[in-house]
Amino acid sequence: MIGGIYSDQRCPLCNSKFLDNGRDGLICPNHPDKRATSFRVKFGRKVRKRFKNDYFAAQRFLTGLRFKHDEGTFDVRDYKHDNPLGFENLATKWLEVKERETKPKSYRNLFNYMVRAIQAWGNRNIKEIGYAEIEDFLLDQKVGKTGKPISDKTRSNVRSALHDFWVWLRKRRLIRPDQMPEFPETKFELGFRTTVDKETQESILEAVREMTFHINPKIWLGIKWLCTYISIRPGELIRIKEKHIDTGNGYLMIPDPKEKRPKLVPMLDEDIELIKSFPKGFPELAFFRHQKGLQSVRENQPFGEKYFYKWWIRACEKLGIEGVDLYGGTRHSSAIALRKYRTPEEIRRATMHSTNKAFERYFRLESDDLRDIYKDTTKRRGEVIKLRKRNE
Repeated sequence: MIGGIYSDQRCPLCNSKFLDNGRDGLICPNHPDKRATSFRVKFGRKVRKRFKNDYFAAQRFLTGLRFKHDEGTFDVRDYKHDNPLGFENLATKWLEVKERETKPKSYRNLFNYMVRAIQAWGNRNIKEIGYAEIEDFLLDQKVGKTGKPISDKTRSNVRSALHDFWVWLRKRRLIRPDQMPEFPETKFELGFRTTVDKETQESILEAVREMTFHINPKIWLGIKWLCTYISIRPGELIRIKEKHIDTGNGYLMIPDPKEKRPKLVPMLDEDIELIKSFPKGFPELAFFRHQKGLQSVRENQPFGEKYFYKWWIRACEKLGIEGVDLYGGTRHSSAIALRKYRTPEEIRRATMHSTNKAFERYFRLESDDLRDIYKDTTKRRGEVIKLRKRNE
């Protein structure tokens, strides 16, 4: 049989090696009353484990190894001291890979999710984590890092990160396909953003122009572009550089879009002429950058991630408009307003959505649309019907 139990000790009387009797210990072949107290299990060339004062624990461990070997599930990595299949060890390695592949904001979210999982599972062997453990972990996620209750969408994001991690393990041949755990479903429903009609949007944009044009006209220009070029997200626009604007051919190039494929946005002639009126900067300079004169920022320092949002909210407050964020008031509102002039497919191409499911949140039916549809269900369109009194 493979493997055995041994001891580094020897008989104090004859210096003979202690031998395993297979029942209750290691004894001297010449002096049966002399027994070993320290045990070492050897299994193959790489598995070694020591036991002190517990022969039966060593025997159980060896029996387990032999059973797994006969069953075909023995994996020497499960018994190495550096724990190469430990969850924390592998999650740390996966995060190192993701840090090079993903954007900083996305990496921060992944890091937060995996830290939570490490706190729950530690360096537990990944082959011991299955459907039940993953489901329990997801259900235990009740409070976010801000102290607020975690949303179903965030719980779904955690589930997606863990699934991505296990796919990575499979691709690196750290686990076999049959060792890939099943993952529980995490359903969620995305809410709709508050939008405004085109007239209100124009009023907010004009308020932004009045408040910022003397400070930096690019503040107004950036928000105007978000209202116009509905394929561009605020986070994508803020990162463009001078080299990403091709006034000769009339295109904006989005360097790292969410869709992870090149995004070229054709520009209107009026915007091309406006850009030409700005001083030309070095190719690597951020296009949306601060000008000289503001005390709190350096000249040519890029706009912050929330800079457009800040001025949008200020303009809304000036007009007494509440509950409309930058994303909903620009991209979403413009897409919805286009329904009067364009087909859903044309609008979807303009937003550059890759799936209809994501686009459906933009092209939702409003009460006026439903009212017009309901009118078409009756023959008496527009006719006012009054009830007569009973005696009439």
